[in-house]
Amino acid sequence: MSSLKNPPTKSRRDRQRLILGLLVSGGLFLALGMAVALRLQGPVKTLPYGQFRKQLERGEIASVRLGPTLIEGRLLAVNPQDGRPIHFRVSRVGMEHDVDLIRLLDVHIPGGDYEAETGPSPLQTVVFPGALFLLMLLAFSWVVSRSGGMGSAMAFAKSRARVYTGNAQRVTFEDVAGHDEVVIELKEIVEFLQTPGKYCSLGGRVPKGVLLIGAPGTGKTLLARAVAGEAGVPFFSLSGSDFVELFVGVGASRVRNLFARAQAKAPCLIFIDELDAIGKARGAGGPGSHDERDQTLNQLLVEMDGFDANRGIILLAATNRPETLDQALVRPGRFDRQVVVDRPDLIGREQILKVHARAVPLEETINLRQVAAITPGFVGADLANLVNEAALLAARRGKTTVGLPEFEEGIERLIAGPEKRQRLLRREEKNRIAFHEAGHALVARKLPETDPVHKISIIGRGNGALGYTLYRPEEDRLLHTRTSLENAVSSLLGGALAEELALGEASDGCSSDLRRATQIARRMVVEFGMSPVLGRLNYLKDSGLSSPTAAELSWSEQTAREIDLEVRRIIDEAQARARIILQGHRETLDEIAARLIEQETVDAAELKAILENAECRTEDTPRGVGGPGSES
Repeated sequence: MSSLKNPPTKSRRDRQRLILGLLVSGGLFLALGMAVALRLQGPVKTLPYGQFRKQLERGEIASVRLGPTLIEGRLLAVNPQDGRPIHFRVSRVGMEHDVDLIRLLDVHIPGGDYEAETGPSPLQTVVFPGALFLLMLLAFSWVVSRSGGMGSAMAFAKSRARVYTGNAQRVTFEDVAGHDEVVIELKEIVEFLQTPGKYCSLGGRVPKGVLLIGAPGTGKTLLARAVAGEAGVPFFSLSGSDFVELFVGVGASRVRNLFARAQAKAPCLIFIDELDAIGKARGAGGPGSHDERDQTLNQLLVEMDGFDANRGIILLAATNRPETLDQALVRPGRFDRQVVVDRPDLIGREQILKVHARAVPLEETINLRQVAAITPGFVGADLANLVNEAALLAARRGKTTVGLPEFEEGIERLIAGPEKRQRLLRREEKNRIAFHEAGHALVARKLPETDPVHKISIIGRGNGALGYTLYRPEEDRLLHTRTSLENAVSSLLGGALAEELALGEASDGCSSDLRRATQIARRMVVEFGMSPVLGRLNYLKDSGLSSPTAAELSWSEQTAREIDLEVRRIIDEAQARARIILQGHRETLDEIAARLIEQETVDAAELKAILENAECRTEDTPRGVGGPGSES
């Protein structure tokens, strides 16, 4: 392949060098020619008009070239230094009508060696400039007509909304999965757009605006397009950033243009994505601030008050930051209804996987409920990416169908990144990683109210992890008790404790575990009121932030010290629980680590078999002898 590409590249470079050499040579030749011409011409002297006439009357001028505004010529005298003739230049501006000049030239120029150019004719001064201006005007009008009319010259002041009609690819509620409650809420909007008289006859008023609130990727835009597809009406789609422009007043003009276009196509649907780009609370820039975004928001508020909902214009908007929106925007009468598009649950994730797997050939034995069970917290965009990753992995492996191994590998790639099997590890590092991950898994399996361990691996991943322990929740958990949080902290600390117990000291590979454990413990004290010392109080200001800044702390220095002490107590108690488990099951820890070193991966079935064998050995140990698991 390289032998086919190199010759054209080389010839192209040769042509470029040749052209560059010709340009440089031509420039040098032109400069040299100008220098030679100036050298041969000699010095040029600028004379006033009066002095020129005096020298002409004295017969000191050899030749003259008379132009409309400039007189050029040569003197009879020569330069005393090199003997070259002296040329002169005289401005004729203001003296164009000197009628005596021609007579002086006839008398004092020997042999009549002069030239006289006539002045510009009316054709040159009037007709030609007028024709040129007319030609430019015609060219400009042609360009404007080709680009969409005179209004296109000010197109930046128009709305950039993309309009989807019935001819475009239609999206319906059948393409939406995992949001049954949201679909029920939005079906009322569809019924109004199809049969508005049904509600108007009873005096009802359909909401002017519907605000979709949810995390990124949950399907807010898809739901809005499904509403338009079901109703069969034009769908105006744009983002909040499309209104913002450098020029003041452009955003407000685009809002007016958008609603004017929507009014012409009513009944219709307007969808504004990322509403927080223009809907943030006004005055956020300081006292007296009034910028372009505020003007755009003001115009949007006016338009939402101005149009009649019964005319068939409904405004849908989406945001993942509802706490930043202006209160005047979300009040009743503008966005009357707020619909939360939450992360899908287990059943919802299964439905979403079925929708995205329609065009993917799956193995007959695969159960998408099983795949959905190991994807807690995934949104629709994540699940769509998971199906695509699984299909790519199956094609890479030469398979004709997609199975559960490809889905599991796809989940691991999305969570932890691609595998790094070529990463070289020393024997000591591999042992340390194995004991670290074995400690996580062992502590998690021995404590109640923890998620089951799905897989343990010491294969490095693309996000920098040298190993990982993958958990698989049996069901979606919406609430967490104090016991479950404390056991989660113990599981996080089990990796570093296993290193210390087996190898004498811990490494810096536990930094992420310590950070997560500390975050959980601090939230238990500060937010959840799970400290018996500080009581059931929430010490955060009502800012909606889980990680407060220094300006949002609402406790004294003494309380801050008590919070630190309580966080340390929770960490110490969790560490003590993990240490007891690891010391009481030391042989099991060594066996799990040895299996990881041997085959690099241990799944849930293998881990369960190792733990059951260890329990059998413990039961076979005579009482009083004290087996390795007697303390637990």
